[in-house]
Amino acid sequence: MDKKLTLSLNGTIIENAKIYAKSNNISLSKLIESYLTTLTKRKTNGANITPLVESLSGVITLDEDFDAKDSYTEYLIEKYK
Repeated sequence: MDKKLTLSLNGTIIENAKIYAKSNNISLSKLIESYLTTLTKRKTNGANITPLVESLSGVITLDEDFDAKDSYTEYLIEKYK
């Protein structure tokens, strides 16, 4: 359930935040919500997961038999031929 919140901030910060939000196609409210969520989330295994990383999770699907180490080895062999 969304609730309204009134904040008093420096005018320059507000304008810069609006510009940032617009350039990233996100509302200022969602930007602030995301930031506050990041600040207040508990750490997972000692590491913070940023909203950006969280949004990218599951974007790439790999075959079950894909071996990242072998793939990287092949890449290096090709690179240094």
